[in-house]
Amino acid sequence: MARIEHLFRYRCHLCGREYDPSPELLVCPACHATQDPKEPLRGVLEVYWDYPSLRQRLDGKGGKWDVFDLLPVEREFFPPIPVGNTPLWKPIGLWKQLGVEGLYLKDDGANPTGSLKDRASFLVAAFARKVGRSAVAVASTGNAASSMAGVGAAAGLKVRIFMPKSAPLAKRVQSLLYGAEVTLVEGTYDDAYDASLEYCLSHREVLSRNTAQQPLTIEGKKTVALEIYQDLGKAPKRVYLSVGDGVILAGVYRGFEDLFRLGMIEKIPEIVAVQADGSSAIARALEKGFFEKRIGAHTVADSISVDIPRNGYFAIEKLKGYNGRVILVSDREILEAQKRLASWTGLFSEPAGATAFAGYLKDLRVSLDEGEGRGFQDGPLVVLLTGNGLKDVESALKALSSGQP
Repeated sequence: MARIEHLFRYRCHLCGREYDPSPELLVCPACHATQDPKEPLRGVLEVYWDYPSLRQRLDGKGGKWDVFDLLPVEREFFPPIPVGNTPLWKPIGLWKQLGVEGLYLKDDGANPTGSLKDRASFLVAAFARKVGRSAVAVASTGNAASSMAGVGAAAGLKVRIFMPKSAPLAKRVQSLLYGAEVTLVEGTYDDAYDASLEYCLSHREVLSRNTAQQPLTIEGKKTVALEIYQDLGKAPKRVYLSVGDGVILAGVYRGFEDLFRLGMIEKIPEIVAVQADGSSAIARALEKGFFEKRIGAHTVADSISVDIPRNGYFAIEKLKGYNGRVILVSDREILEAQKRLASWTGLFSEPAGATAFAGYLKDLRVSLDEGEGRGFQDGPLVVLLTGNGLKDVESALKALSSGQP
């Protein structure tokens, strides 16, 4: 097994304890000892770098760094599949339709399996290869499953997936074609998550890729923030992204935190977390100050439909710490946004991605109603689109029948 370089450590976001990274360590043992199964995950670990040493290493490259230089696994362990470097669209037609400028679309549906989840799977697969694990398991409503299956195929890993029977057929087919072993679970994503954890506990040779529980899922997703910075040549003013369990949110914050701690940006951008009103646990917790017991989630955006946001405590900490905001949108607003996005730009995003655009449209309407206008639009602003629309054509048919432009 290859040695893990200690230019970084795992740090618990709740108690601050630090640990040497290992494939066996998934959460902070001290904080997780008080875990209630009906609440978000306690003791989520994040990668925390020795930033002075990292800065010195980057300076030695003469400013010509790439995202691999800020990842905790050496590039030779990554599988040969082109994850990342997704396009940042400058949608002039959309600007004309809305009367705005400076709005950009980060299209992560262009990843190999069609979603941003490839970023996490890419790093987890590299870590598995480095530490000598030959199998990975994950629970998913579909995107993380098909992502880990596809990236795992490129990496030569066995992949075991736990997926609700209600998951979109396209995502199930993807996973099977990539060669993964798929177990369909009665119930919700949360039930699939529990089944996956139980499997990993009884199969110690299997590396868990379960969201939030595996520290590298957050670290892998941060690369989208690093790319946005590289594409723009600076940090954006604001980023809109859809939120379910809170791991993509945490990853985007982590990327900008790295850039800030390395002295590359002066402040963390405003992050606007957009949730479906039928799956709004993080929004409710931010308002009430605590997470309620499990409430069933129902939304057309299956990728962000979660009863218990596993990364909820971490997400709330980041939103409060950096003055982030949460916007709620209805399923109707999501489908309308999906259709507008496709017909105005040619970009077909699945409902979870279109949720972020729905949040932007709602924010824009409010700003115009309040007379903020151009001040609100001073950018650049980025809408993060997390998955390709062909992932869920049944929902797209609902968008077509909505009668909206």
